[in-house]
Amino acid sequence: MKKILVPCDFSKPAISAYRQALDFAVQSEGAIHLLHVIETPLLNDTLLMPTLNFEEQLIKDLKENAESQFEEILNENKSKKVKTTFDIKFGGVPTCILEYIKEHAIDLVMMGSNGASGIKEYIIGSNAERIVRQSLVPVLVVKEYYNWPIRNIVFPNHLDMDDQDGLLLKVKSLQNFFKAKLHMVWINTPTNFIVDTVTRERLETFANRHMLTDYTINIFNHISTEEGIHEFAKMINADMIAMGTHSHTGLYHLTNGSVAEDVVNHSRRLIWTYTLKREPVVTN
Repeated sequence: MKKILVPCDFSKPAISAYRQALDFAVQSEGAIHLLHVIETPLLNDTLLMPTLNFEEQLIKDLKENAESQFEEILNENKSKKVKTTFDIKFGGVPTCILEYIKEHAIDLVMMGSNGASGIKEYIIGSNAERIVRQSLVPVLVVKEYYNWPIRNIVFPNHLDMDDQDGLLLKVKSLQNFFKAKLHMVWINTPTNFIVDTVTRERLETFANRHMLTDYTINIFNHISTEEGIHEFAKMINADMIAMGTHSHTGLYHLTNGSVAEDVVNHSRRLIWTYTLKREPVVTN
């Protein structure tokens, strides 16, 4: 976590994400990049100079206001002594964030989010969900500042997914960073039911293959995967949920969705995600 990017719209969740990033940066001796994205207004189809001048003045005012708020945030948190820089970009929020990740070799994105629900979730989802889906680096979604030690991490396991080697390297690094216990869990649902003895053997084989340490193996029955993850995390009083996801877009995403993105939208816990680079093997 040497370079942590915190997209900042100055909302309460974004400030919570920044406070969380400060804690992690102190622990990892890392640096924080604050990024504010100003979504530029669409220019009117007119050549009238007063309209253009108004839009230019509006953008100037928005930038100056953002700079002022950044200075206020930095002054309030200067006691942490973490190297923090801020930048302002113009354009679409997800696009600017994803470009910034590449340009600055970011290691981790920490996003504040209120989540999304209803028709908004179905059509466009939250900005956090879109970054989760497309980011090349891990994303940690923060709904509320979490000031307790990270001791228990839930790791929902999808044994039917390919290319988990990269995911496991990241998860083990995350576990080691916090010196936490990893709780690997398979959610048994009516539509994807496997008998416990078979699942447990597969999970044990998986753990041995990836040389996991300080972990538990769990099988949790529920009517849905997403709700099962929530209930299991609540039952063991987990501090964080770590999940792999896929970069589905378009019609596939609308019809199939992503469990990780659903959890991001609806859980109040810290949610860490990492995008798998290959497609899942569809089993049902």
